[in-house]
Amino acid sequence: MRRVAPALALAAVVATAAGGCSGPARTGTAGDRHASVPAVYYLALGDSLSQGVQPDASGVSVPTRHGYADQLYAALRSRLPGLRLVKLGCGGETTGTMIHGGICSYPGGGSQLAAADRFLRAHRARVSLITLDIGANDPDSCITEPSVVKLANCAGSSIPRAAANLATILRQLRQAAPHARIIAMDYYLPALAAWRNGAGGQLLARGSELATTGYNALLTRVYRAFGVRVADVSGAFHTSDFSPQVTVPGLGPLPRNVAAICRWTWECAPSPRGPNEHPNQAGYQVIARAFLAADAGQGA
Repeated sequence: MRRVAPALALAAVVATAAGGCSGPARTGTAGDRHASVPAVYYLALGDSLSQGVQPDASGVSVPTRHGYADQLYAALRSRLPGLRLVKLGCGGETTGTMIHGGICSYPGGGSQLAAADRFLRAHRARVSLITLDIGANDPDSCITEPSVVKLANCAGSSIPRAAANLATILRQLRQAAPHARIIAMDYYLPALAAWRNGAGGQLLARGSELATTGYNALLTRVYRAFGVRVADVSGAFHTSDFSPQVTVPGLGPLPRNVAAICRWTWECAPSPRGPNEHPNQAGYQVIARAFLAADAGQGA
């Protein structure tokens, strides 16, 4: 998602892989009690969500170690001690920039997809899992920063282009790692927070929900075409459920989907941390659980 710091670089633990933008990526610690166990890899790809971005005390969006990838890694590593987490995600990435580059730089040059391809081909037999969140920044920001005009444009050229780009991304990932598990996510809707702004905000929230539901359905169709499991993050955040009312401390009664956004993201938080579309730690935990459910065969 947008308004984020650059991605992190891949640590020297994997010398042949490409890294992110600004410092070492969070990976499993090589010198811990599992160091003697042969390494296998969990590769996290995508936008700022894959880097666990949250606003700091001054309101600046920064990568953290509390994102869904970190929490998913901790859960999986309990039964796979040799697992190592490698993050190549890039804040603000779109499906187009993931293919062609332009936001984050990677050692060896090229895009995030090129860096992922290099890593996967170098470690093909040892990649256990790939996760992906990409596409929230594509459709004229109608997921993160919608307006009436942007909602009208969402059904235009941007959504078909995002679907075509996503197919290119998945095709290349499949070719580089044909036997790796790939799980991708659909999206929650930060714009539901506009519900609190009266009749106009409620109209925008309902219109955004319709657009996002359609976009998530399109993403899911592309994922399934490539045998990719889907983490139902939209469902976990109750995105389409405008009832019943849920009381949120400090905010009062809200529709269930709006309450989820206010509880699990920084969108309803006071300045300087809010409004910010990124999940808080509890929200990232909800996303991680959706990935775990998909990994267990309970996803879309």
